[in-house]
Amino acid sequence: MIDKLNHLDYCWYVVRTRPRQEKKFVKLLEQYKAKSKNILEVYAPTHTTVTVRGDNGDKQAPLFVGIVFVLATQKSLIDFMEEHAMEGVVQYERKTEKGEKTRMRVIPEEQMRAFRDFNENYAEQMIILERPYTDYAFNPKTGNPNEIVRVIDGPLKGREGYIARFRRDKRLVFQMRGLKKDSYLTVSLPNIWNFHVVRLHNAEGDRLSIGTEKGRAIDLLIGILQACGYGEQTLPLLYEIIDSLIVRPSLVSLCQDLHKKGDTALSMRLAQINGNEAELILNLVRYEHDNPGYVRQNWQKLVLRPYLTPTAGITLEDSQDETKLQHTHFTEIIRKIEITEEAYYPSKKKNESITTTYYAHIGILKDKEKDEYTFFANWDEFLGEYFLTAEKANEKLVSGTIRTAHGNNTDNGKQEKLIESFRNYAPSLYKVLTDTSSAVKAIQRLAVGTDTLNVMAITTTDPEKGKNELIKTCTDICQEINTTTHLAIWRRYLRTVWLHQ
Repeated sequence: MIDKLNHLDYCWYVVRTRPRQEKKFVKLLEQYKAKSKNILEVYAPTHTTVTVRGDNGDKQAPLFVGIVFVLATQKSLIDFMEEHAMEGVVQYERKTEKGEKTRMRVIPEEQMRAFRDFNENYAEQMIILERPYTDYAFNPKTGNPNEIVRVIDGPLKGREGYIARFRRDKRLVFQMRGLKKDSYLTVSLPNIWNFHVVRLHNAEGDRLSIGTEKGRAIDLLIGILQACGYGEQTLPLLYEIIDSLIVRPSLVSLCQDLHKKGDTALSMRLAQINGNEAELILNLVRYEHDNPGYVRQNWQKLVLRPYLTPTAGITLEDSQDETKLQHTHFTEIIRKIEITEEAYYPSKKKNESITTTYYAHIGILKDKEKDEYTFFANWDEFLGEYFLTAEKANEKLVSGTIRTAHGNNTDNGKQEKLIESFRNYAPSLYKVLTDTSSAVKAIQRLAVGTDTLNVMAITTTDPEKGKNELIKTCTDICQEINTTTHLAIWRRYLRTVWLHQ
């Protein structure tokens, strides 16, 4: 903090007092402030005792003992300390290089403000954990990775951590910088739903990616078969390919056999798949070997591929962002889109934005009499589950409640609970389901040839505008559901819509 008029540099300094002498030291500072204009503020943490959770149970322990923060100029604080030398010592940074001058420990204004907000709002609920922060990356019972989140408002804004289960309670677990340089505490806070958080994509073990692994393998094969023109024979040939690979799990042998049978284009296309795609298919084959009938049971109907997939199926040139594929009853548009996500790498303890190429698949039905186009996207299982909800369950799911600030009470004296609703966490989906003016609609059992499909759809006389609006709306819904911890059950159904990489 700089006083522009007097060119004085005001900083928050850390002063250590004798144990249990913080109040006395603060009183001396307050008295000194009367004759020194350059000591502006004194702050002693009021909550200095926290719960420490260890293997042998919980215990109370001091967190901040003998610590006082002073906002002042360096000279005025030194002058005060010289006058009251026996009452405390200023904390200095540890020298890291030879010849480096020692410097008084300074707390940045923004960090100090966040610390005060946290201390005054959450310190009494805070539990210090004895185990290292990295121990909370996985659920010890299931082995699944815990969700990684970032707090987006309030005193903990910007803080990243895990959502971990403690007995029956879900807590936010994060690291908090200690008073010593490069020291950290592992901290947990209860009532995770009181915090407004976004979910970060776990780049090393995201359950959404793992959950779509077999679906991505099937989709890869279906896309290749459709692109090669097999049409109605796509599913029978898919089963045949899986059965062949179970007997002889070699893609090279499969390509040779297909070439001998006259399926030259398919043979050449399968020969072009990369190592990751080959491993994806062989993992599916191993799963089918251990669970016979899995593929036939789960892929009995094929109308339109899931809305977002990692592969186009049909080949797009480098300069080409969109192509069409003709089906018996409709035309499919396949468009390349880029999706940027916040990803976290637990082993590196770092996060970054990653951009992945996906392909949006939408169908077109044309009404020649009305000169209208209906564009639709496959949300079959997701919307199927939504349409099954009814009455009060549906009302809560859609409408939700209004968010209230932490610690505030409603008129009836009880803090209002924020339920897991589309209104609160997926506003684009909420608009589609409730706003009659929304161009995109959720349609139950849309007739597509002899089949029906639960879809997101838009009917328009302007095909370019309709296509773009449907793609944008569906993509926004996918990202909103994927970045909230509150719609976990719907994120499972999202796997049938977005085959996440």
